[in-house]
Amino acid sequence: MILSYHPCFEADKNILCAGREPDADDLAAITAAHAVILPQGCRRSLYEMAHNNCGHVFPNFDSRFQYAGKIGQARLFQEKNVPHPRTETYLNLNTFAEHYGGFPATPAFDFPFVFKFDWGGEGYQVYLIQSASEFKDILQTAGNYEDSGHTGFIIQEYIPSTNRSLRVVVIGQTVISYWRVQSGALSFCSNLARGAVIDAQADPELQAVAVTSVKAFCSSTGINLGGFDLLFSSQRKRSIPLFLEINYYFGRRGLGGSERFYEILIVEIEKWVDRIGLRSARTF
Repeated sequence: MILSYHPCFEADKNILCAGREPDADDLAAITAAHAVILPQGCRRSLYEMAHNNCGHVFPNFDSRFQYAGKIGQARLFQEKNVPHPRTETYLNLNTFAEHYGGFPATPAFDFPFVFKFDWGGEGYQVYLIQSASEFKDILQTAGNYEDSGHTGFIIQEYIPSTNRSLRVVVIGQTVISYWRVQSGALSFCSNLARGAVIDAQADPELQAVAVTSVKAFCSSTGINLGGFDLLFSSQRKRSIPLFLEINYYFGRRGLGGSERFYEILIVEIEKWVDRIGLRSARTF
């Protein structure tokens, strides 16, 4: 029996868990299932229930929850030894002060450098710090967030990249890549929500290198649904893709819109079901 929690994938049994915690009925259904299909936005509690009680779960969100937030992803990149910008992670201002022997302190990064809070997406909560005064201000902001219960940030080497980043989207065994290019010369974040445009054609050889790196990373981690952000330094002669972030809930404009995304996703779930030796679920 195949159990689906995804509203766009019809299986032998279908349940919605949006807006609630999983309960005893969910546990009984998951335990009886041979495979469980989950939505992108599933809660950690639902994923862990499925992962702990069923041998086949799609998507594989092990890394999403074991290496949560930007801090967790930085640790994952380090453990997997993939190229990424030099990064320092801090759970709070106290750990930052302990590392540098006082507060305020000047980090071991040349200006400009990148400051990212542990949460946020689409280029928000990410700042290019160009002076000591700007750094002092962002640390004050971090303190204000901590007072409200939001903690954690990373400091990262700034990589000049001609105002563009590469998005590599993994949907099962389908991999799609495209550049996000910020037209403004003074713009920092190359996110579509911040005004960047899509270019799927430029530098196909660089895209191929990045896709190969992402596939290897996914093979190592088991990730089979996610949007990877990578940079190529414009100042380094060797073309090495640098891993920035993993977006487990990503925009779909670069894929052709939500309808196209769901078309790909349903096909890939069907293929996954076939690979694990179960009969294909019915889709609509």
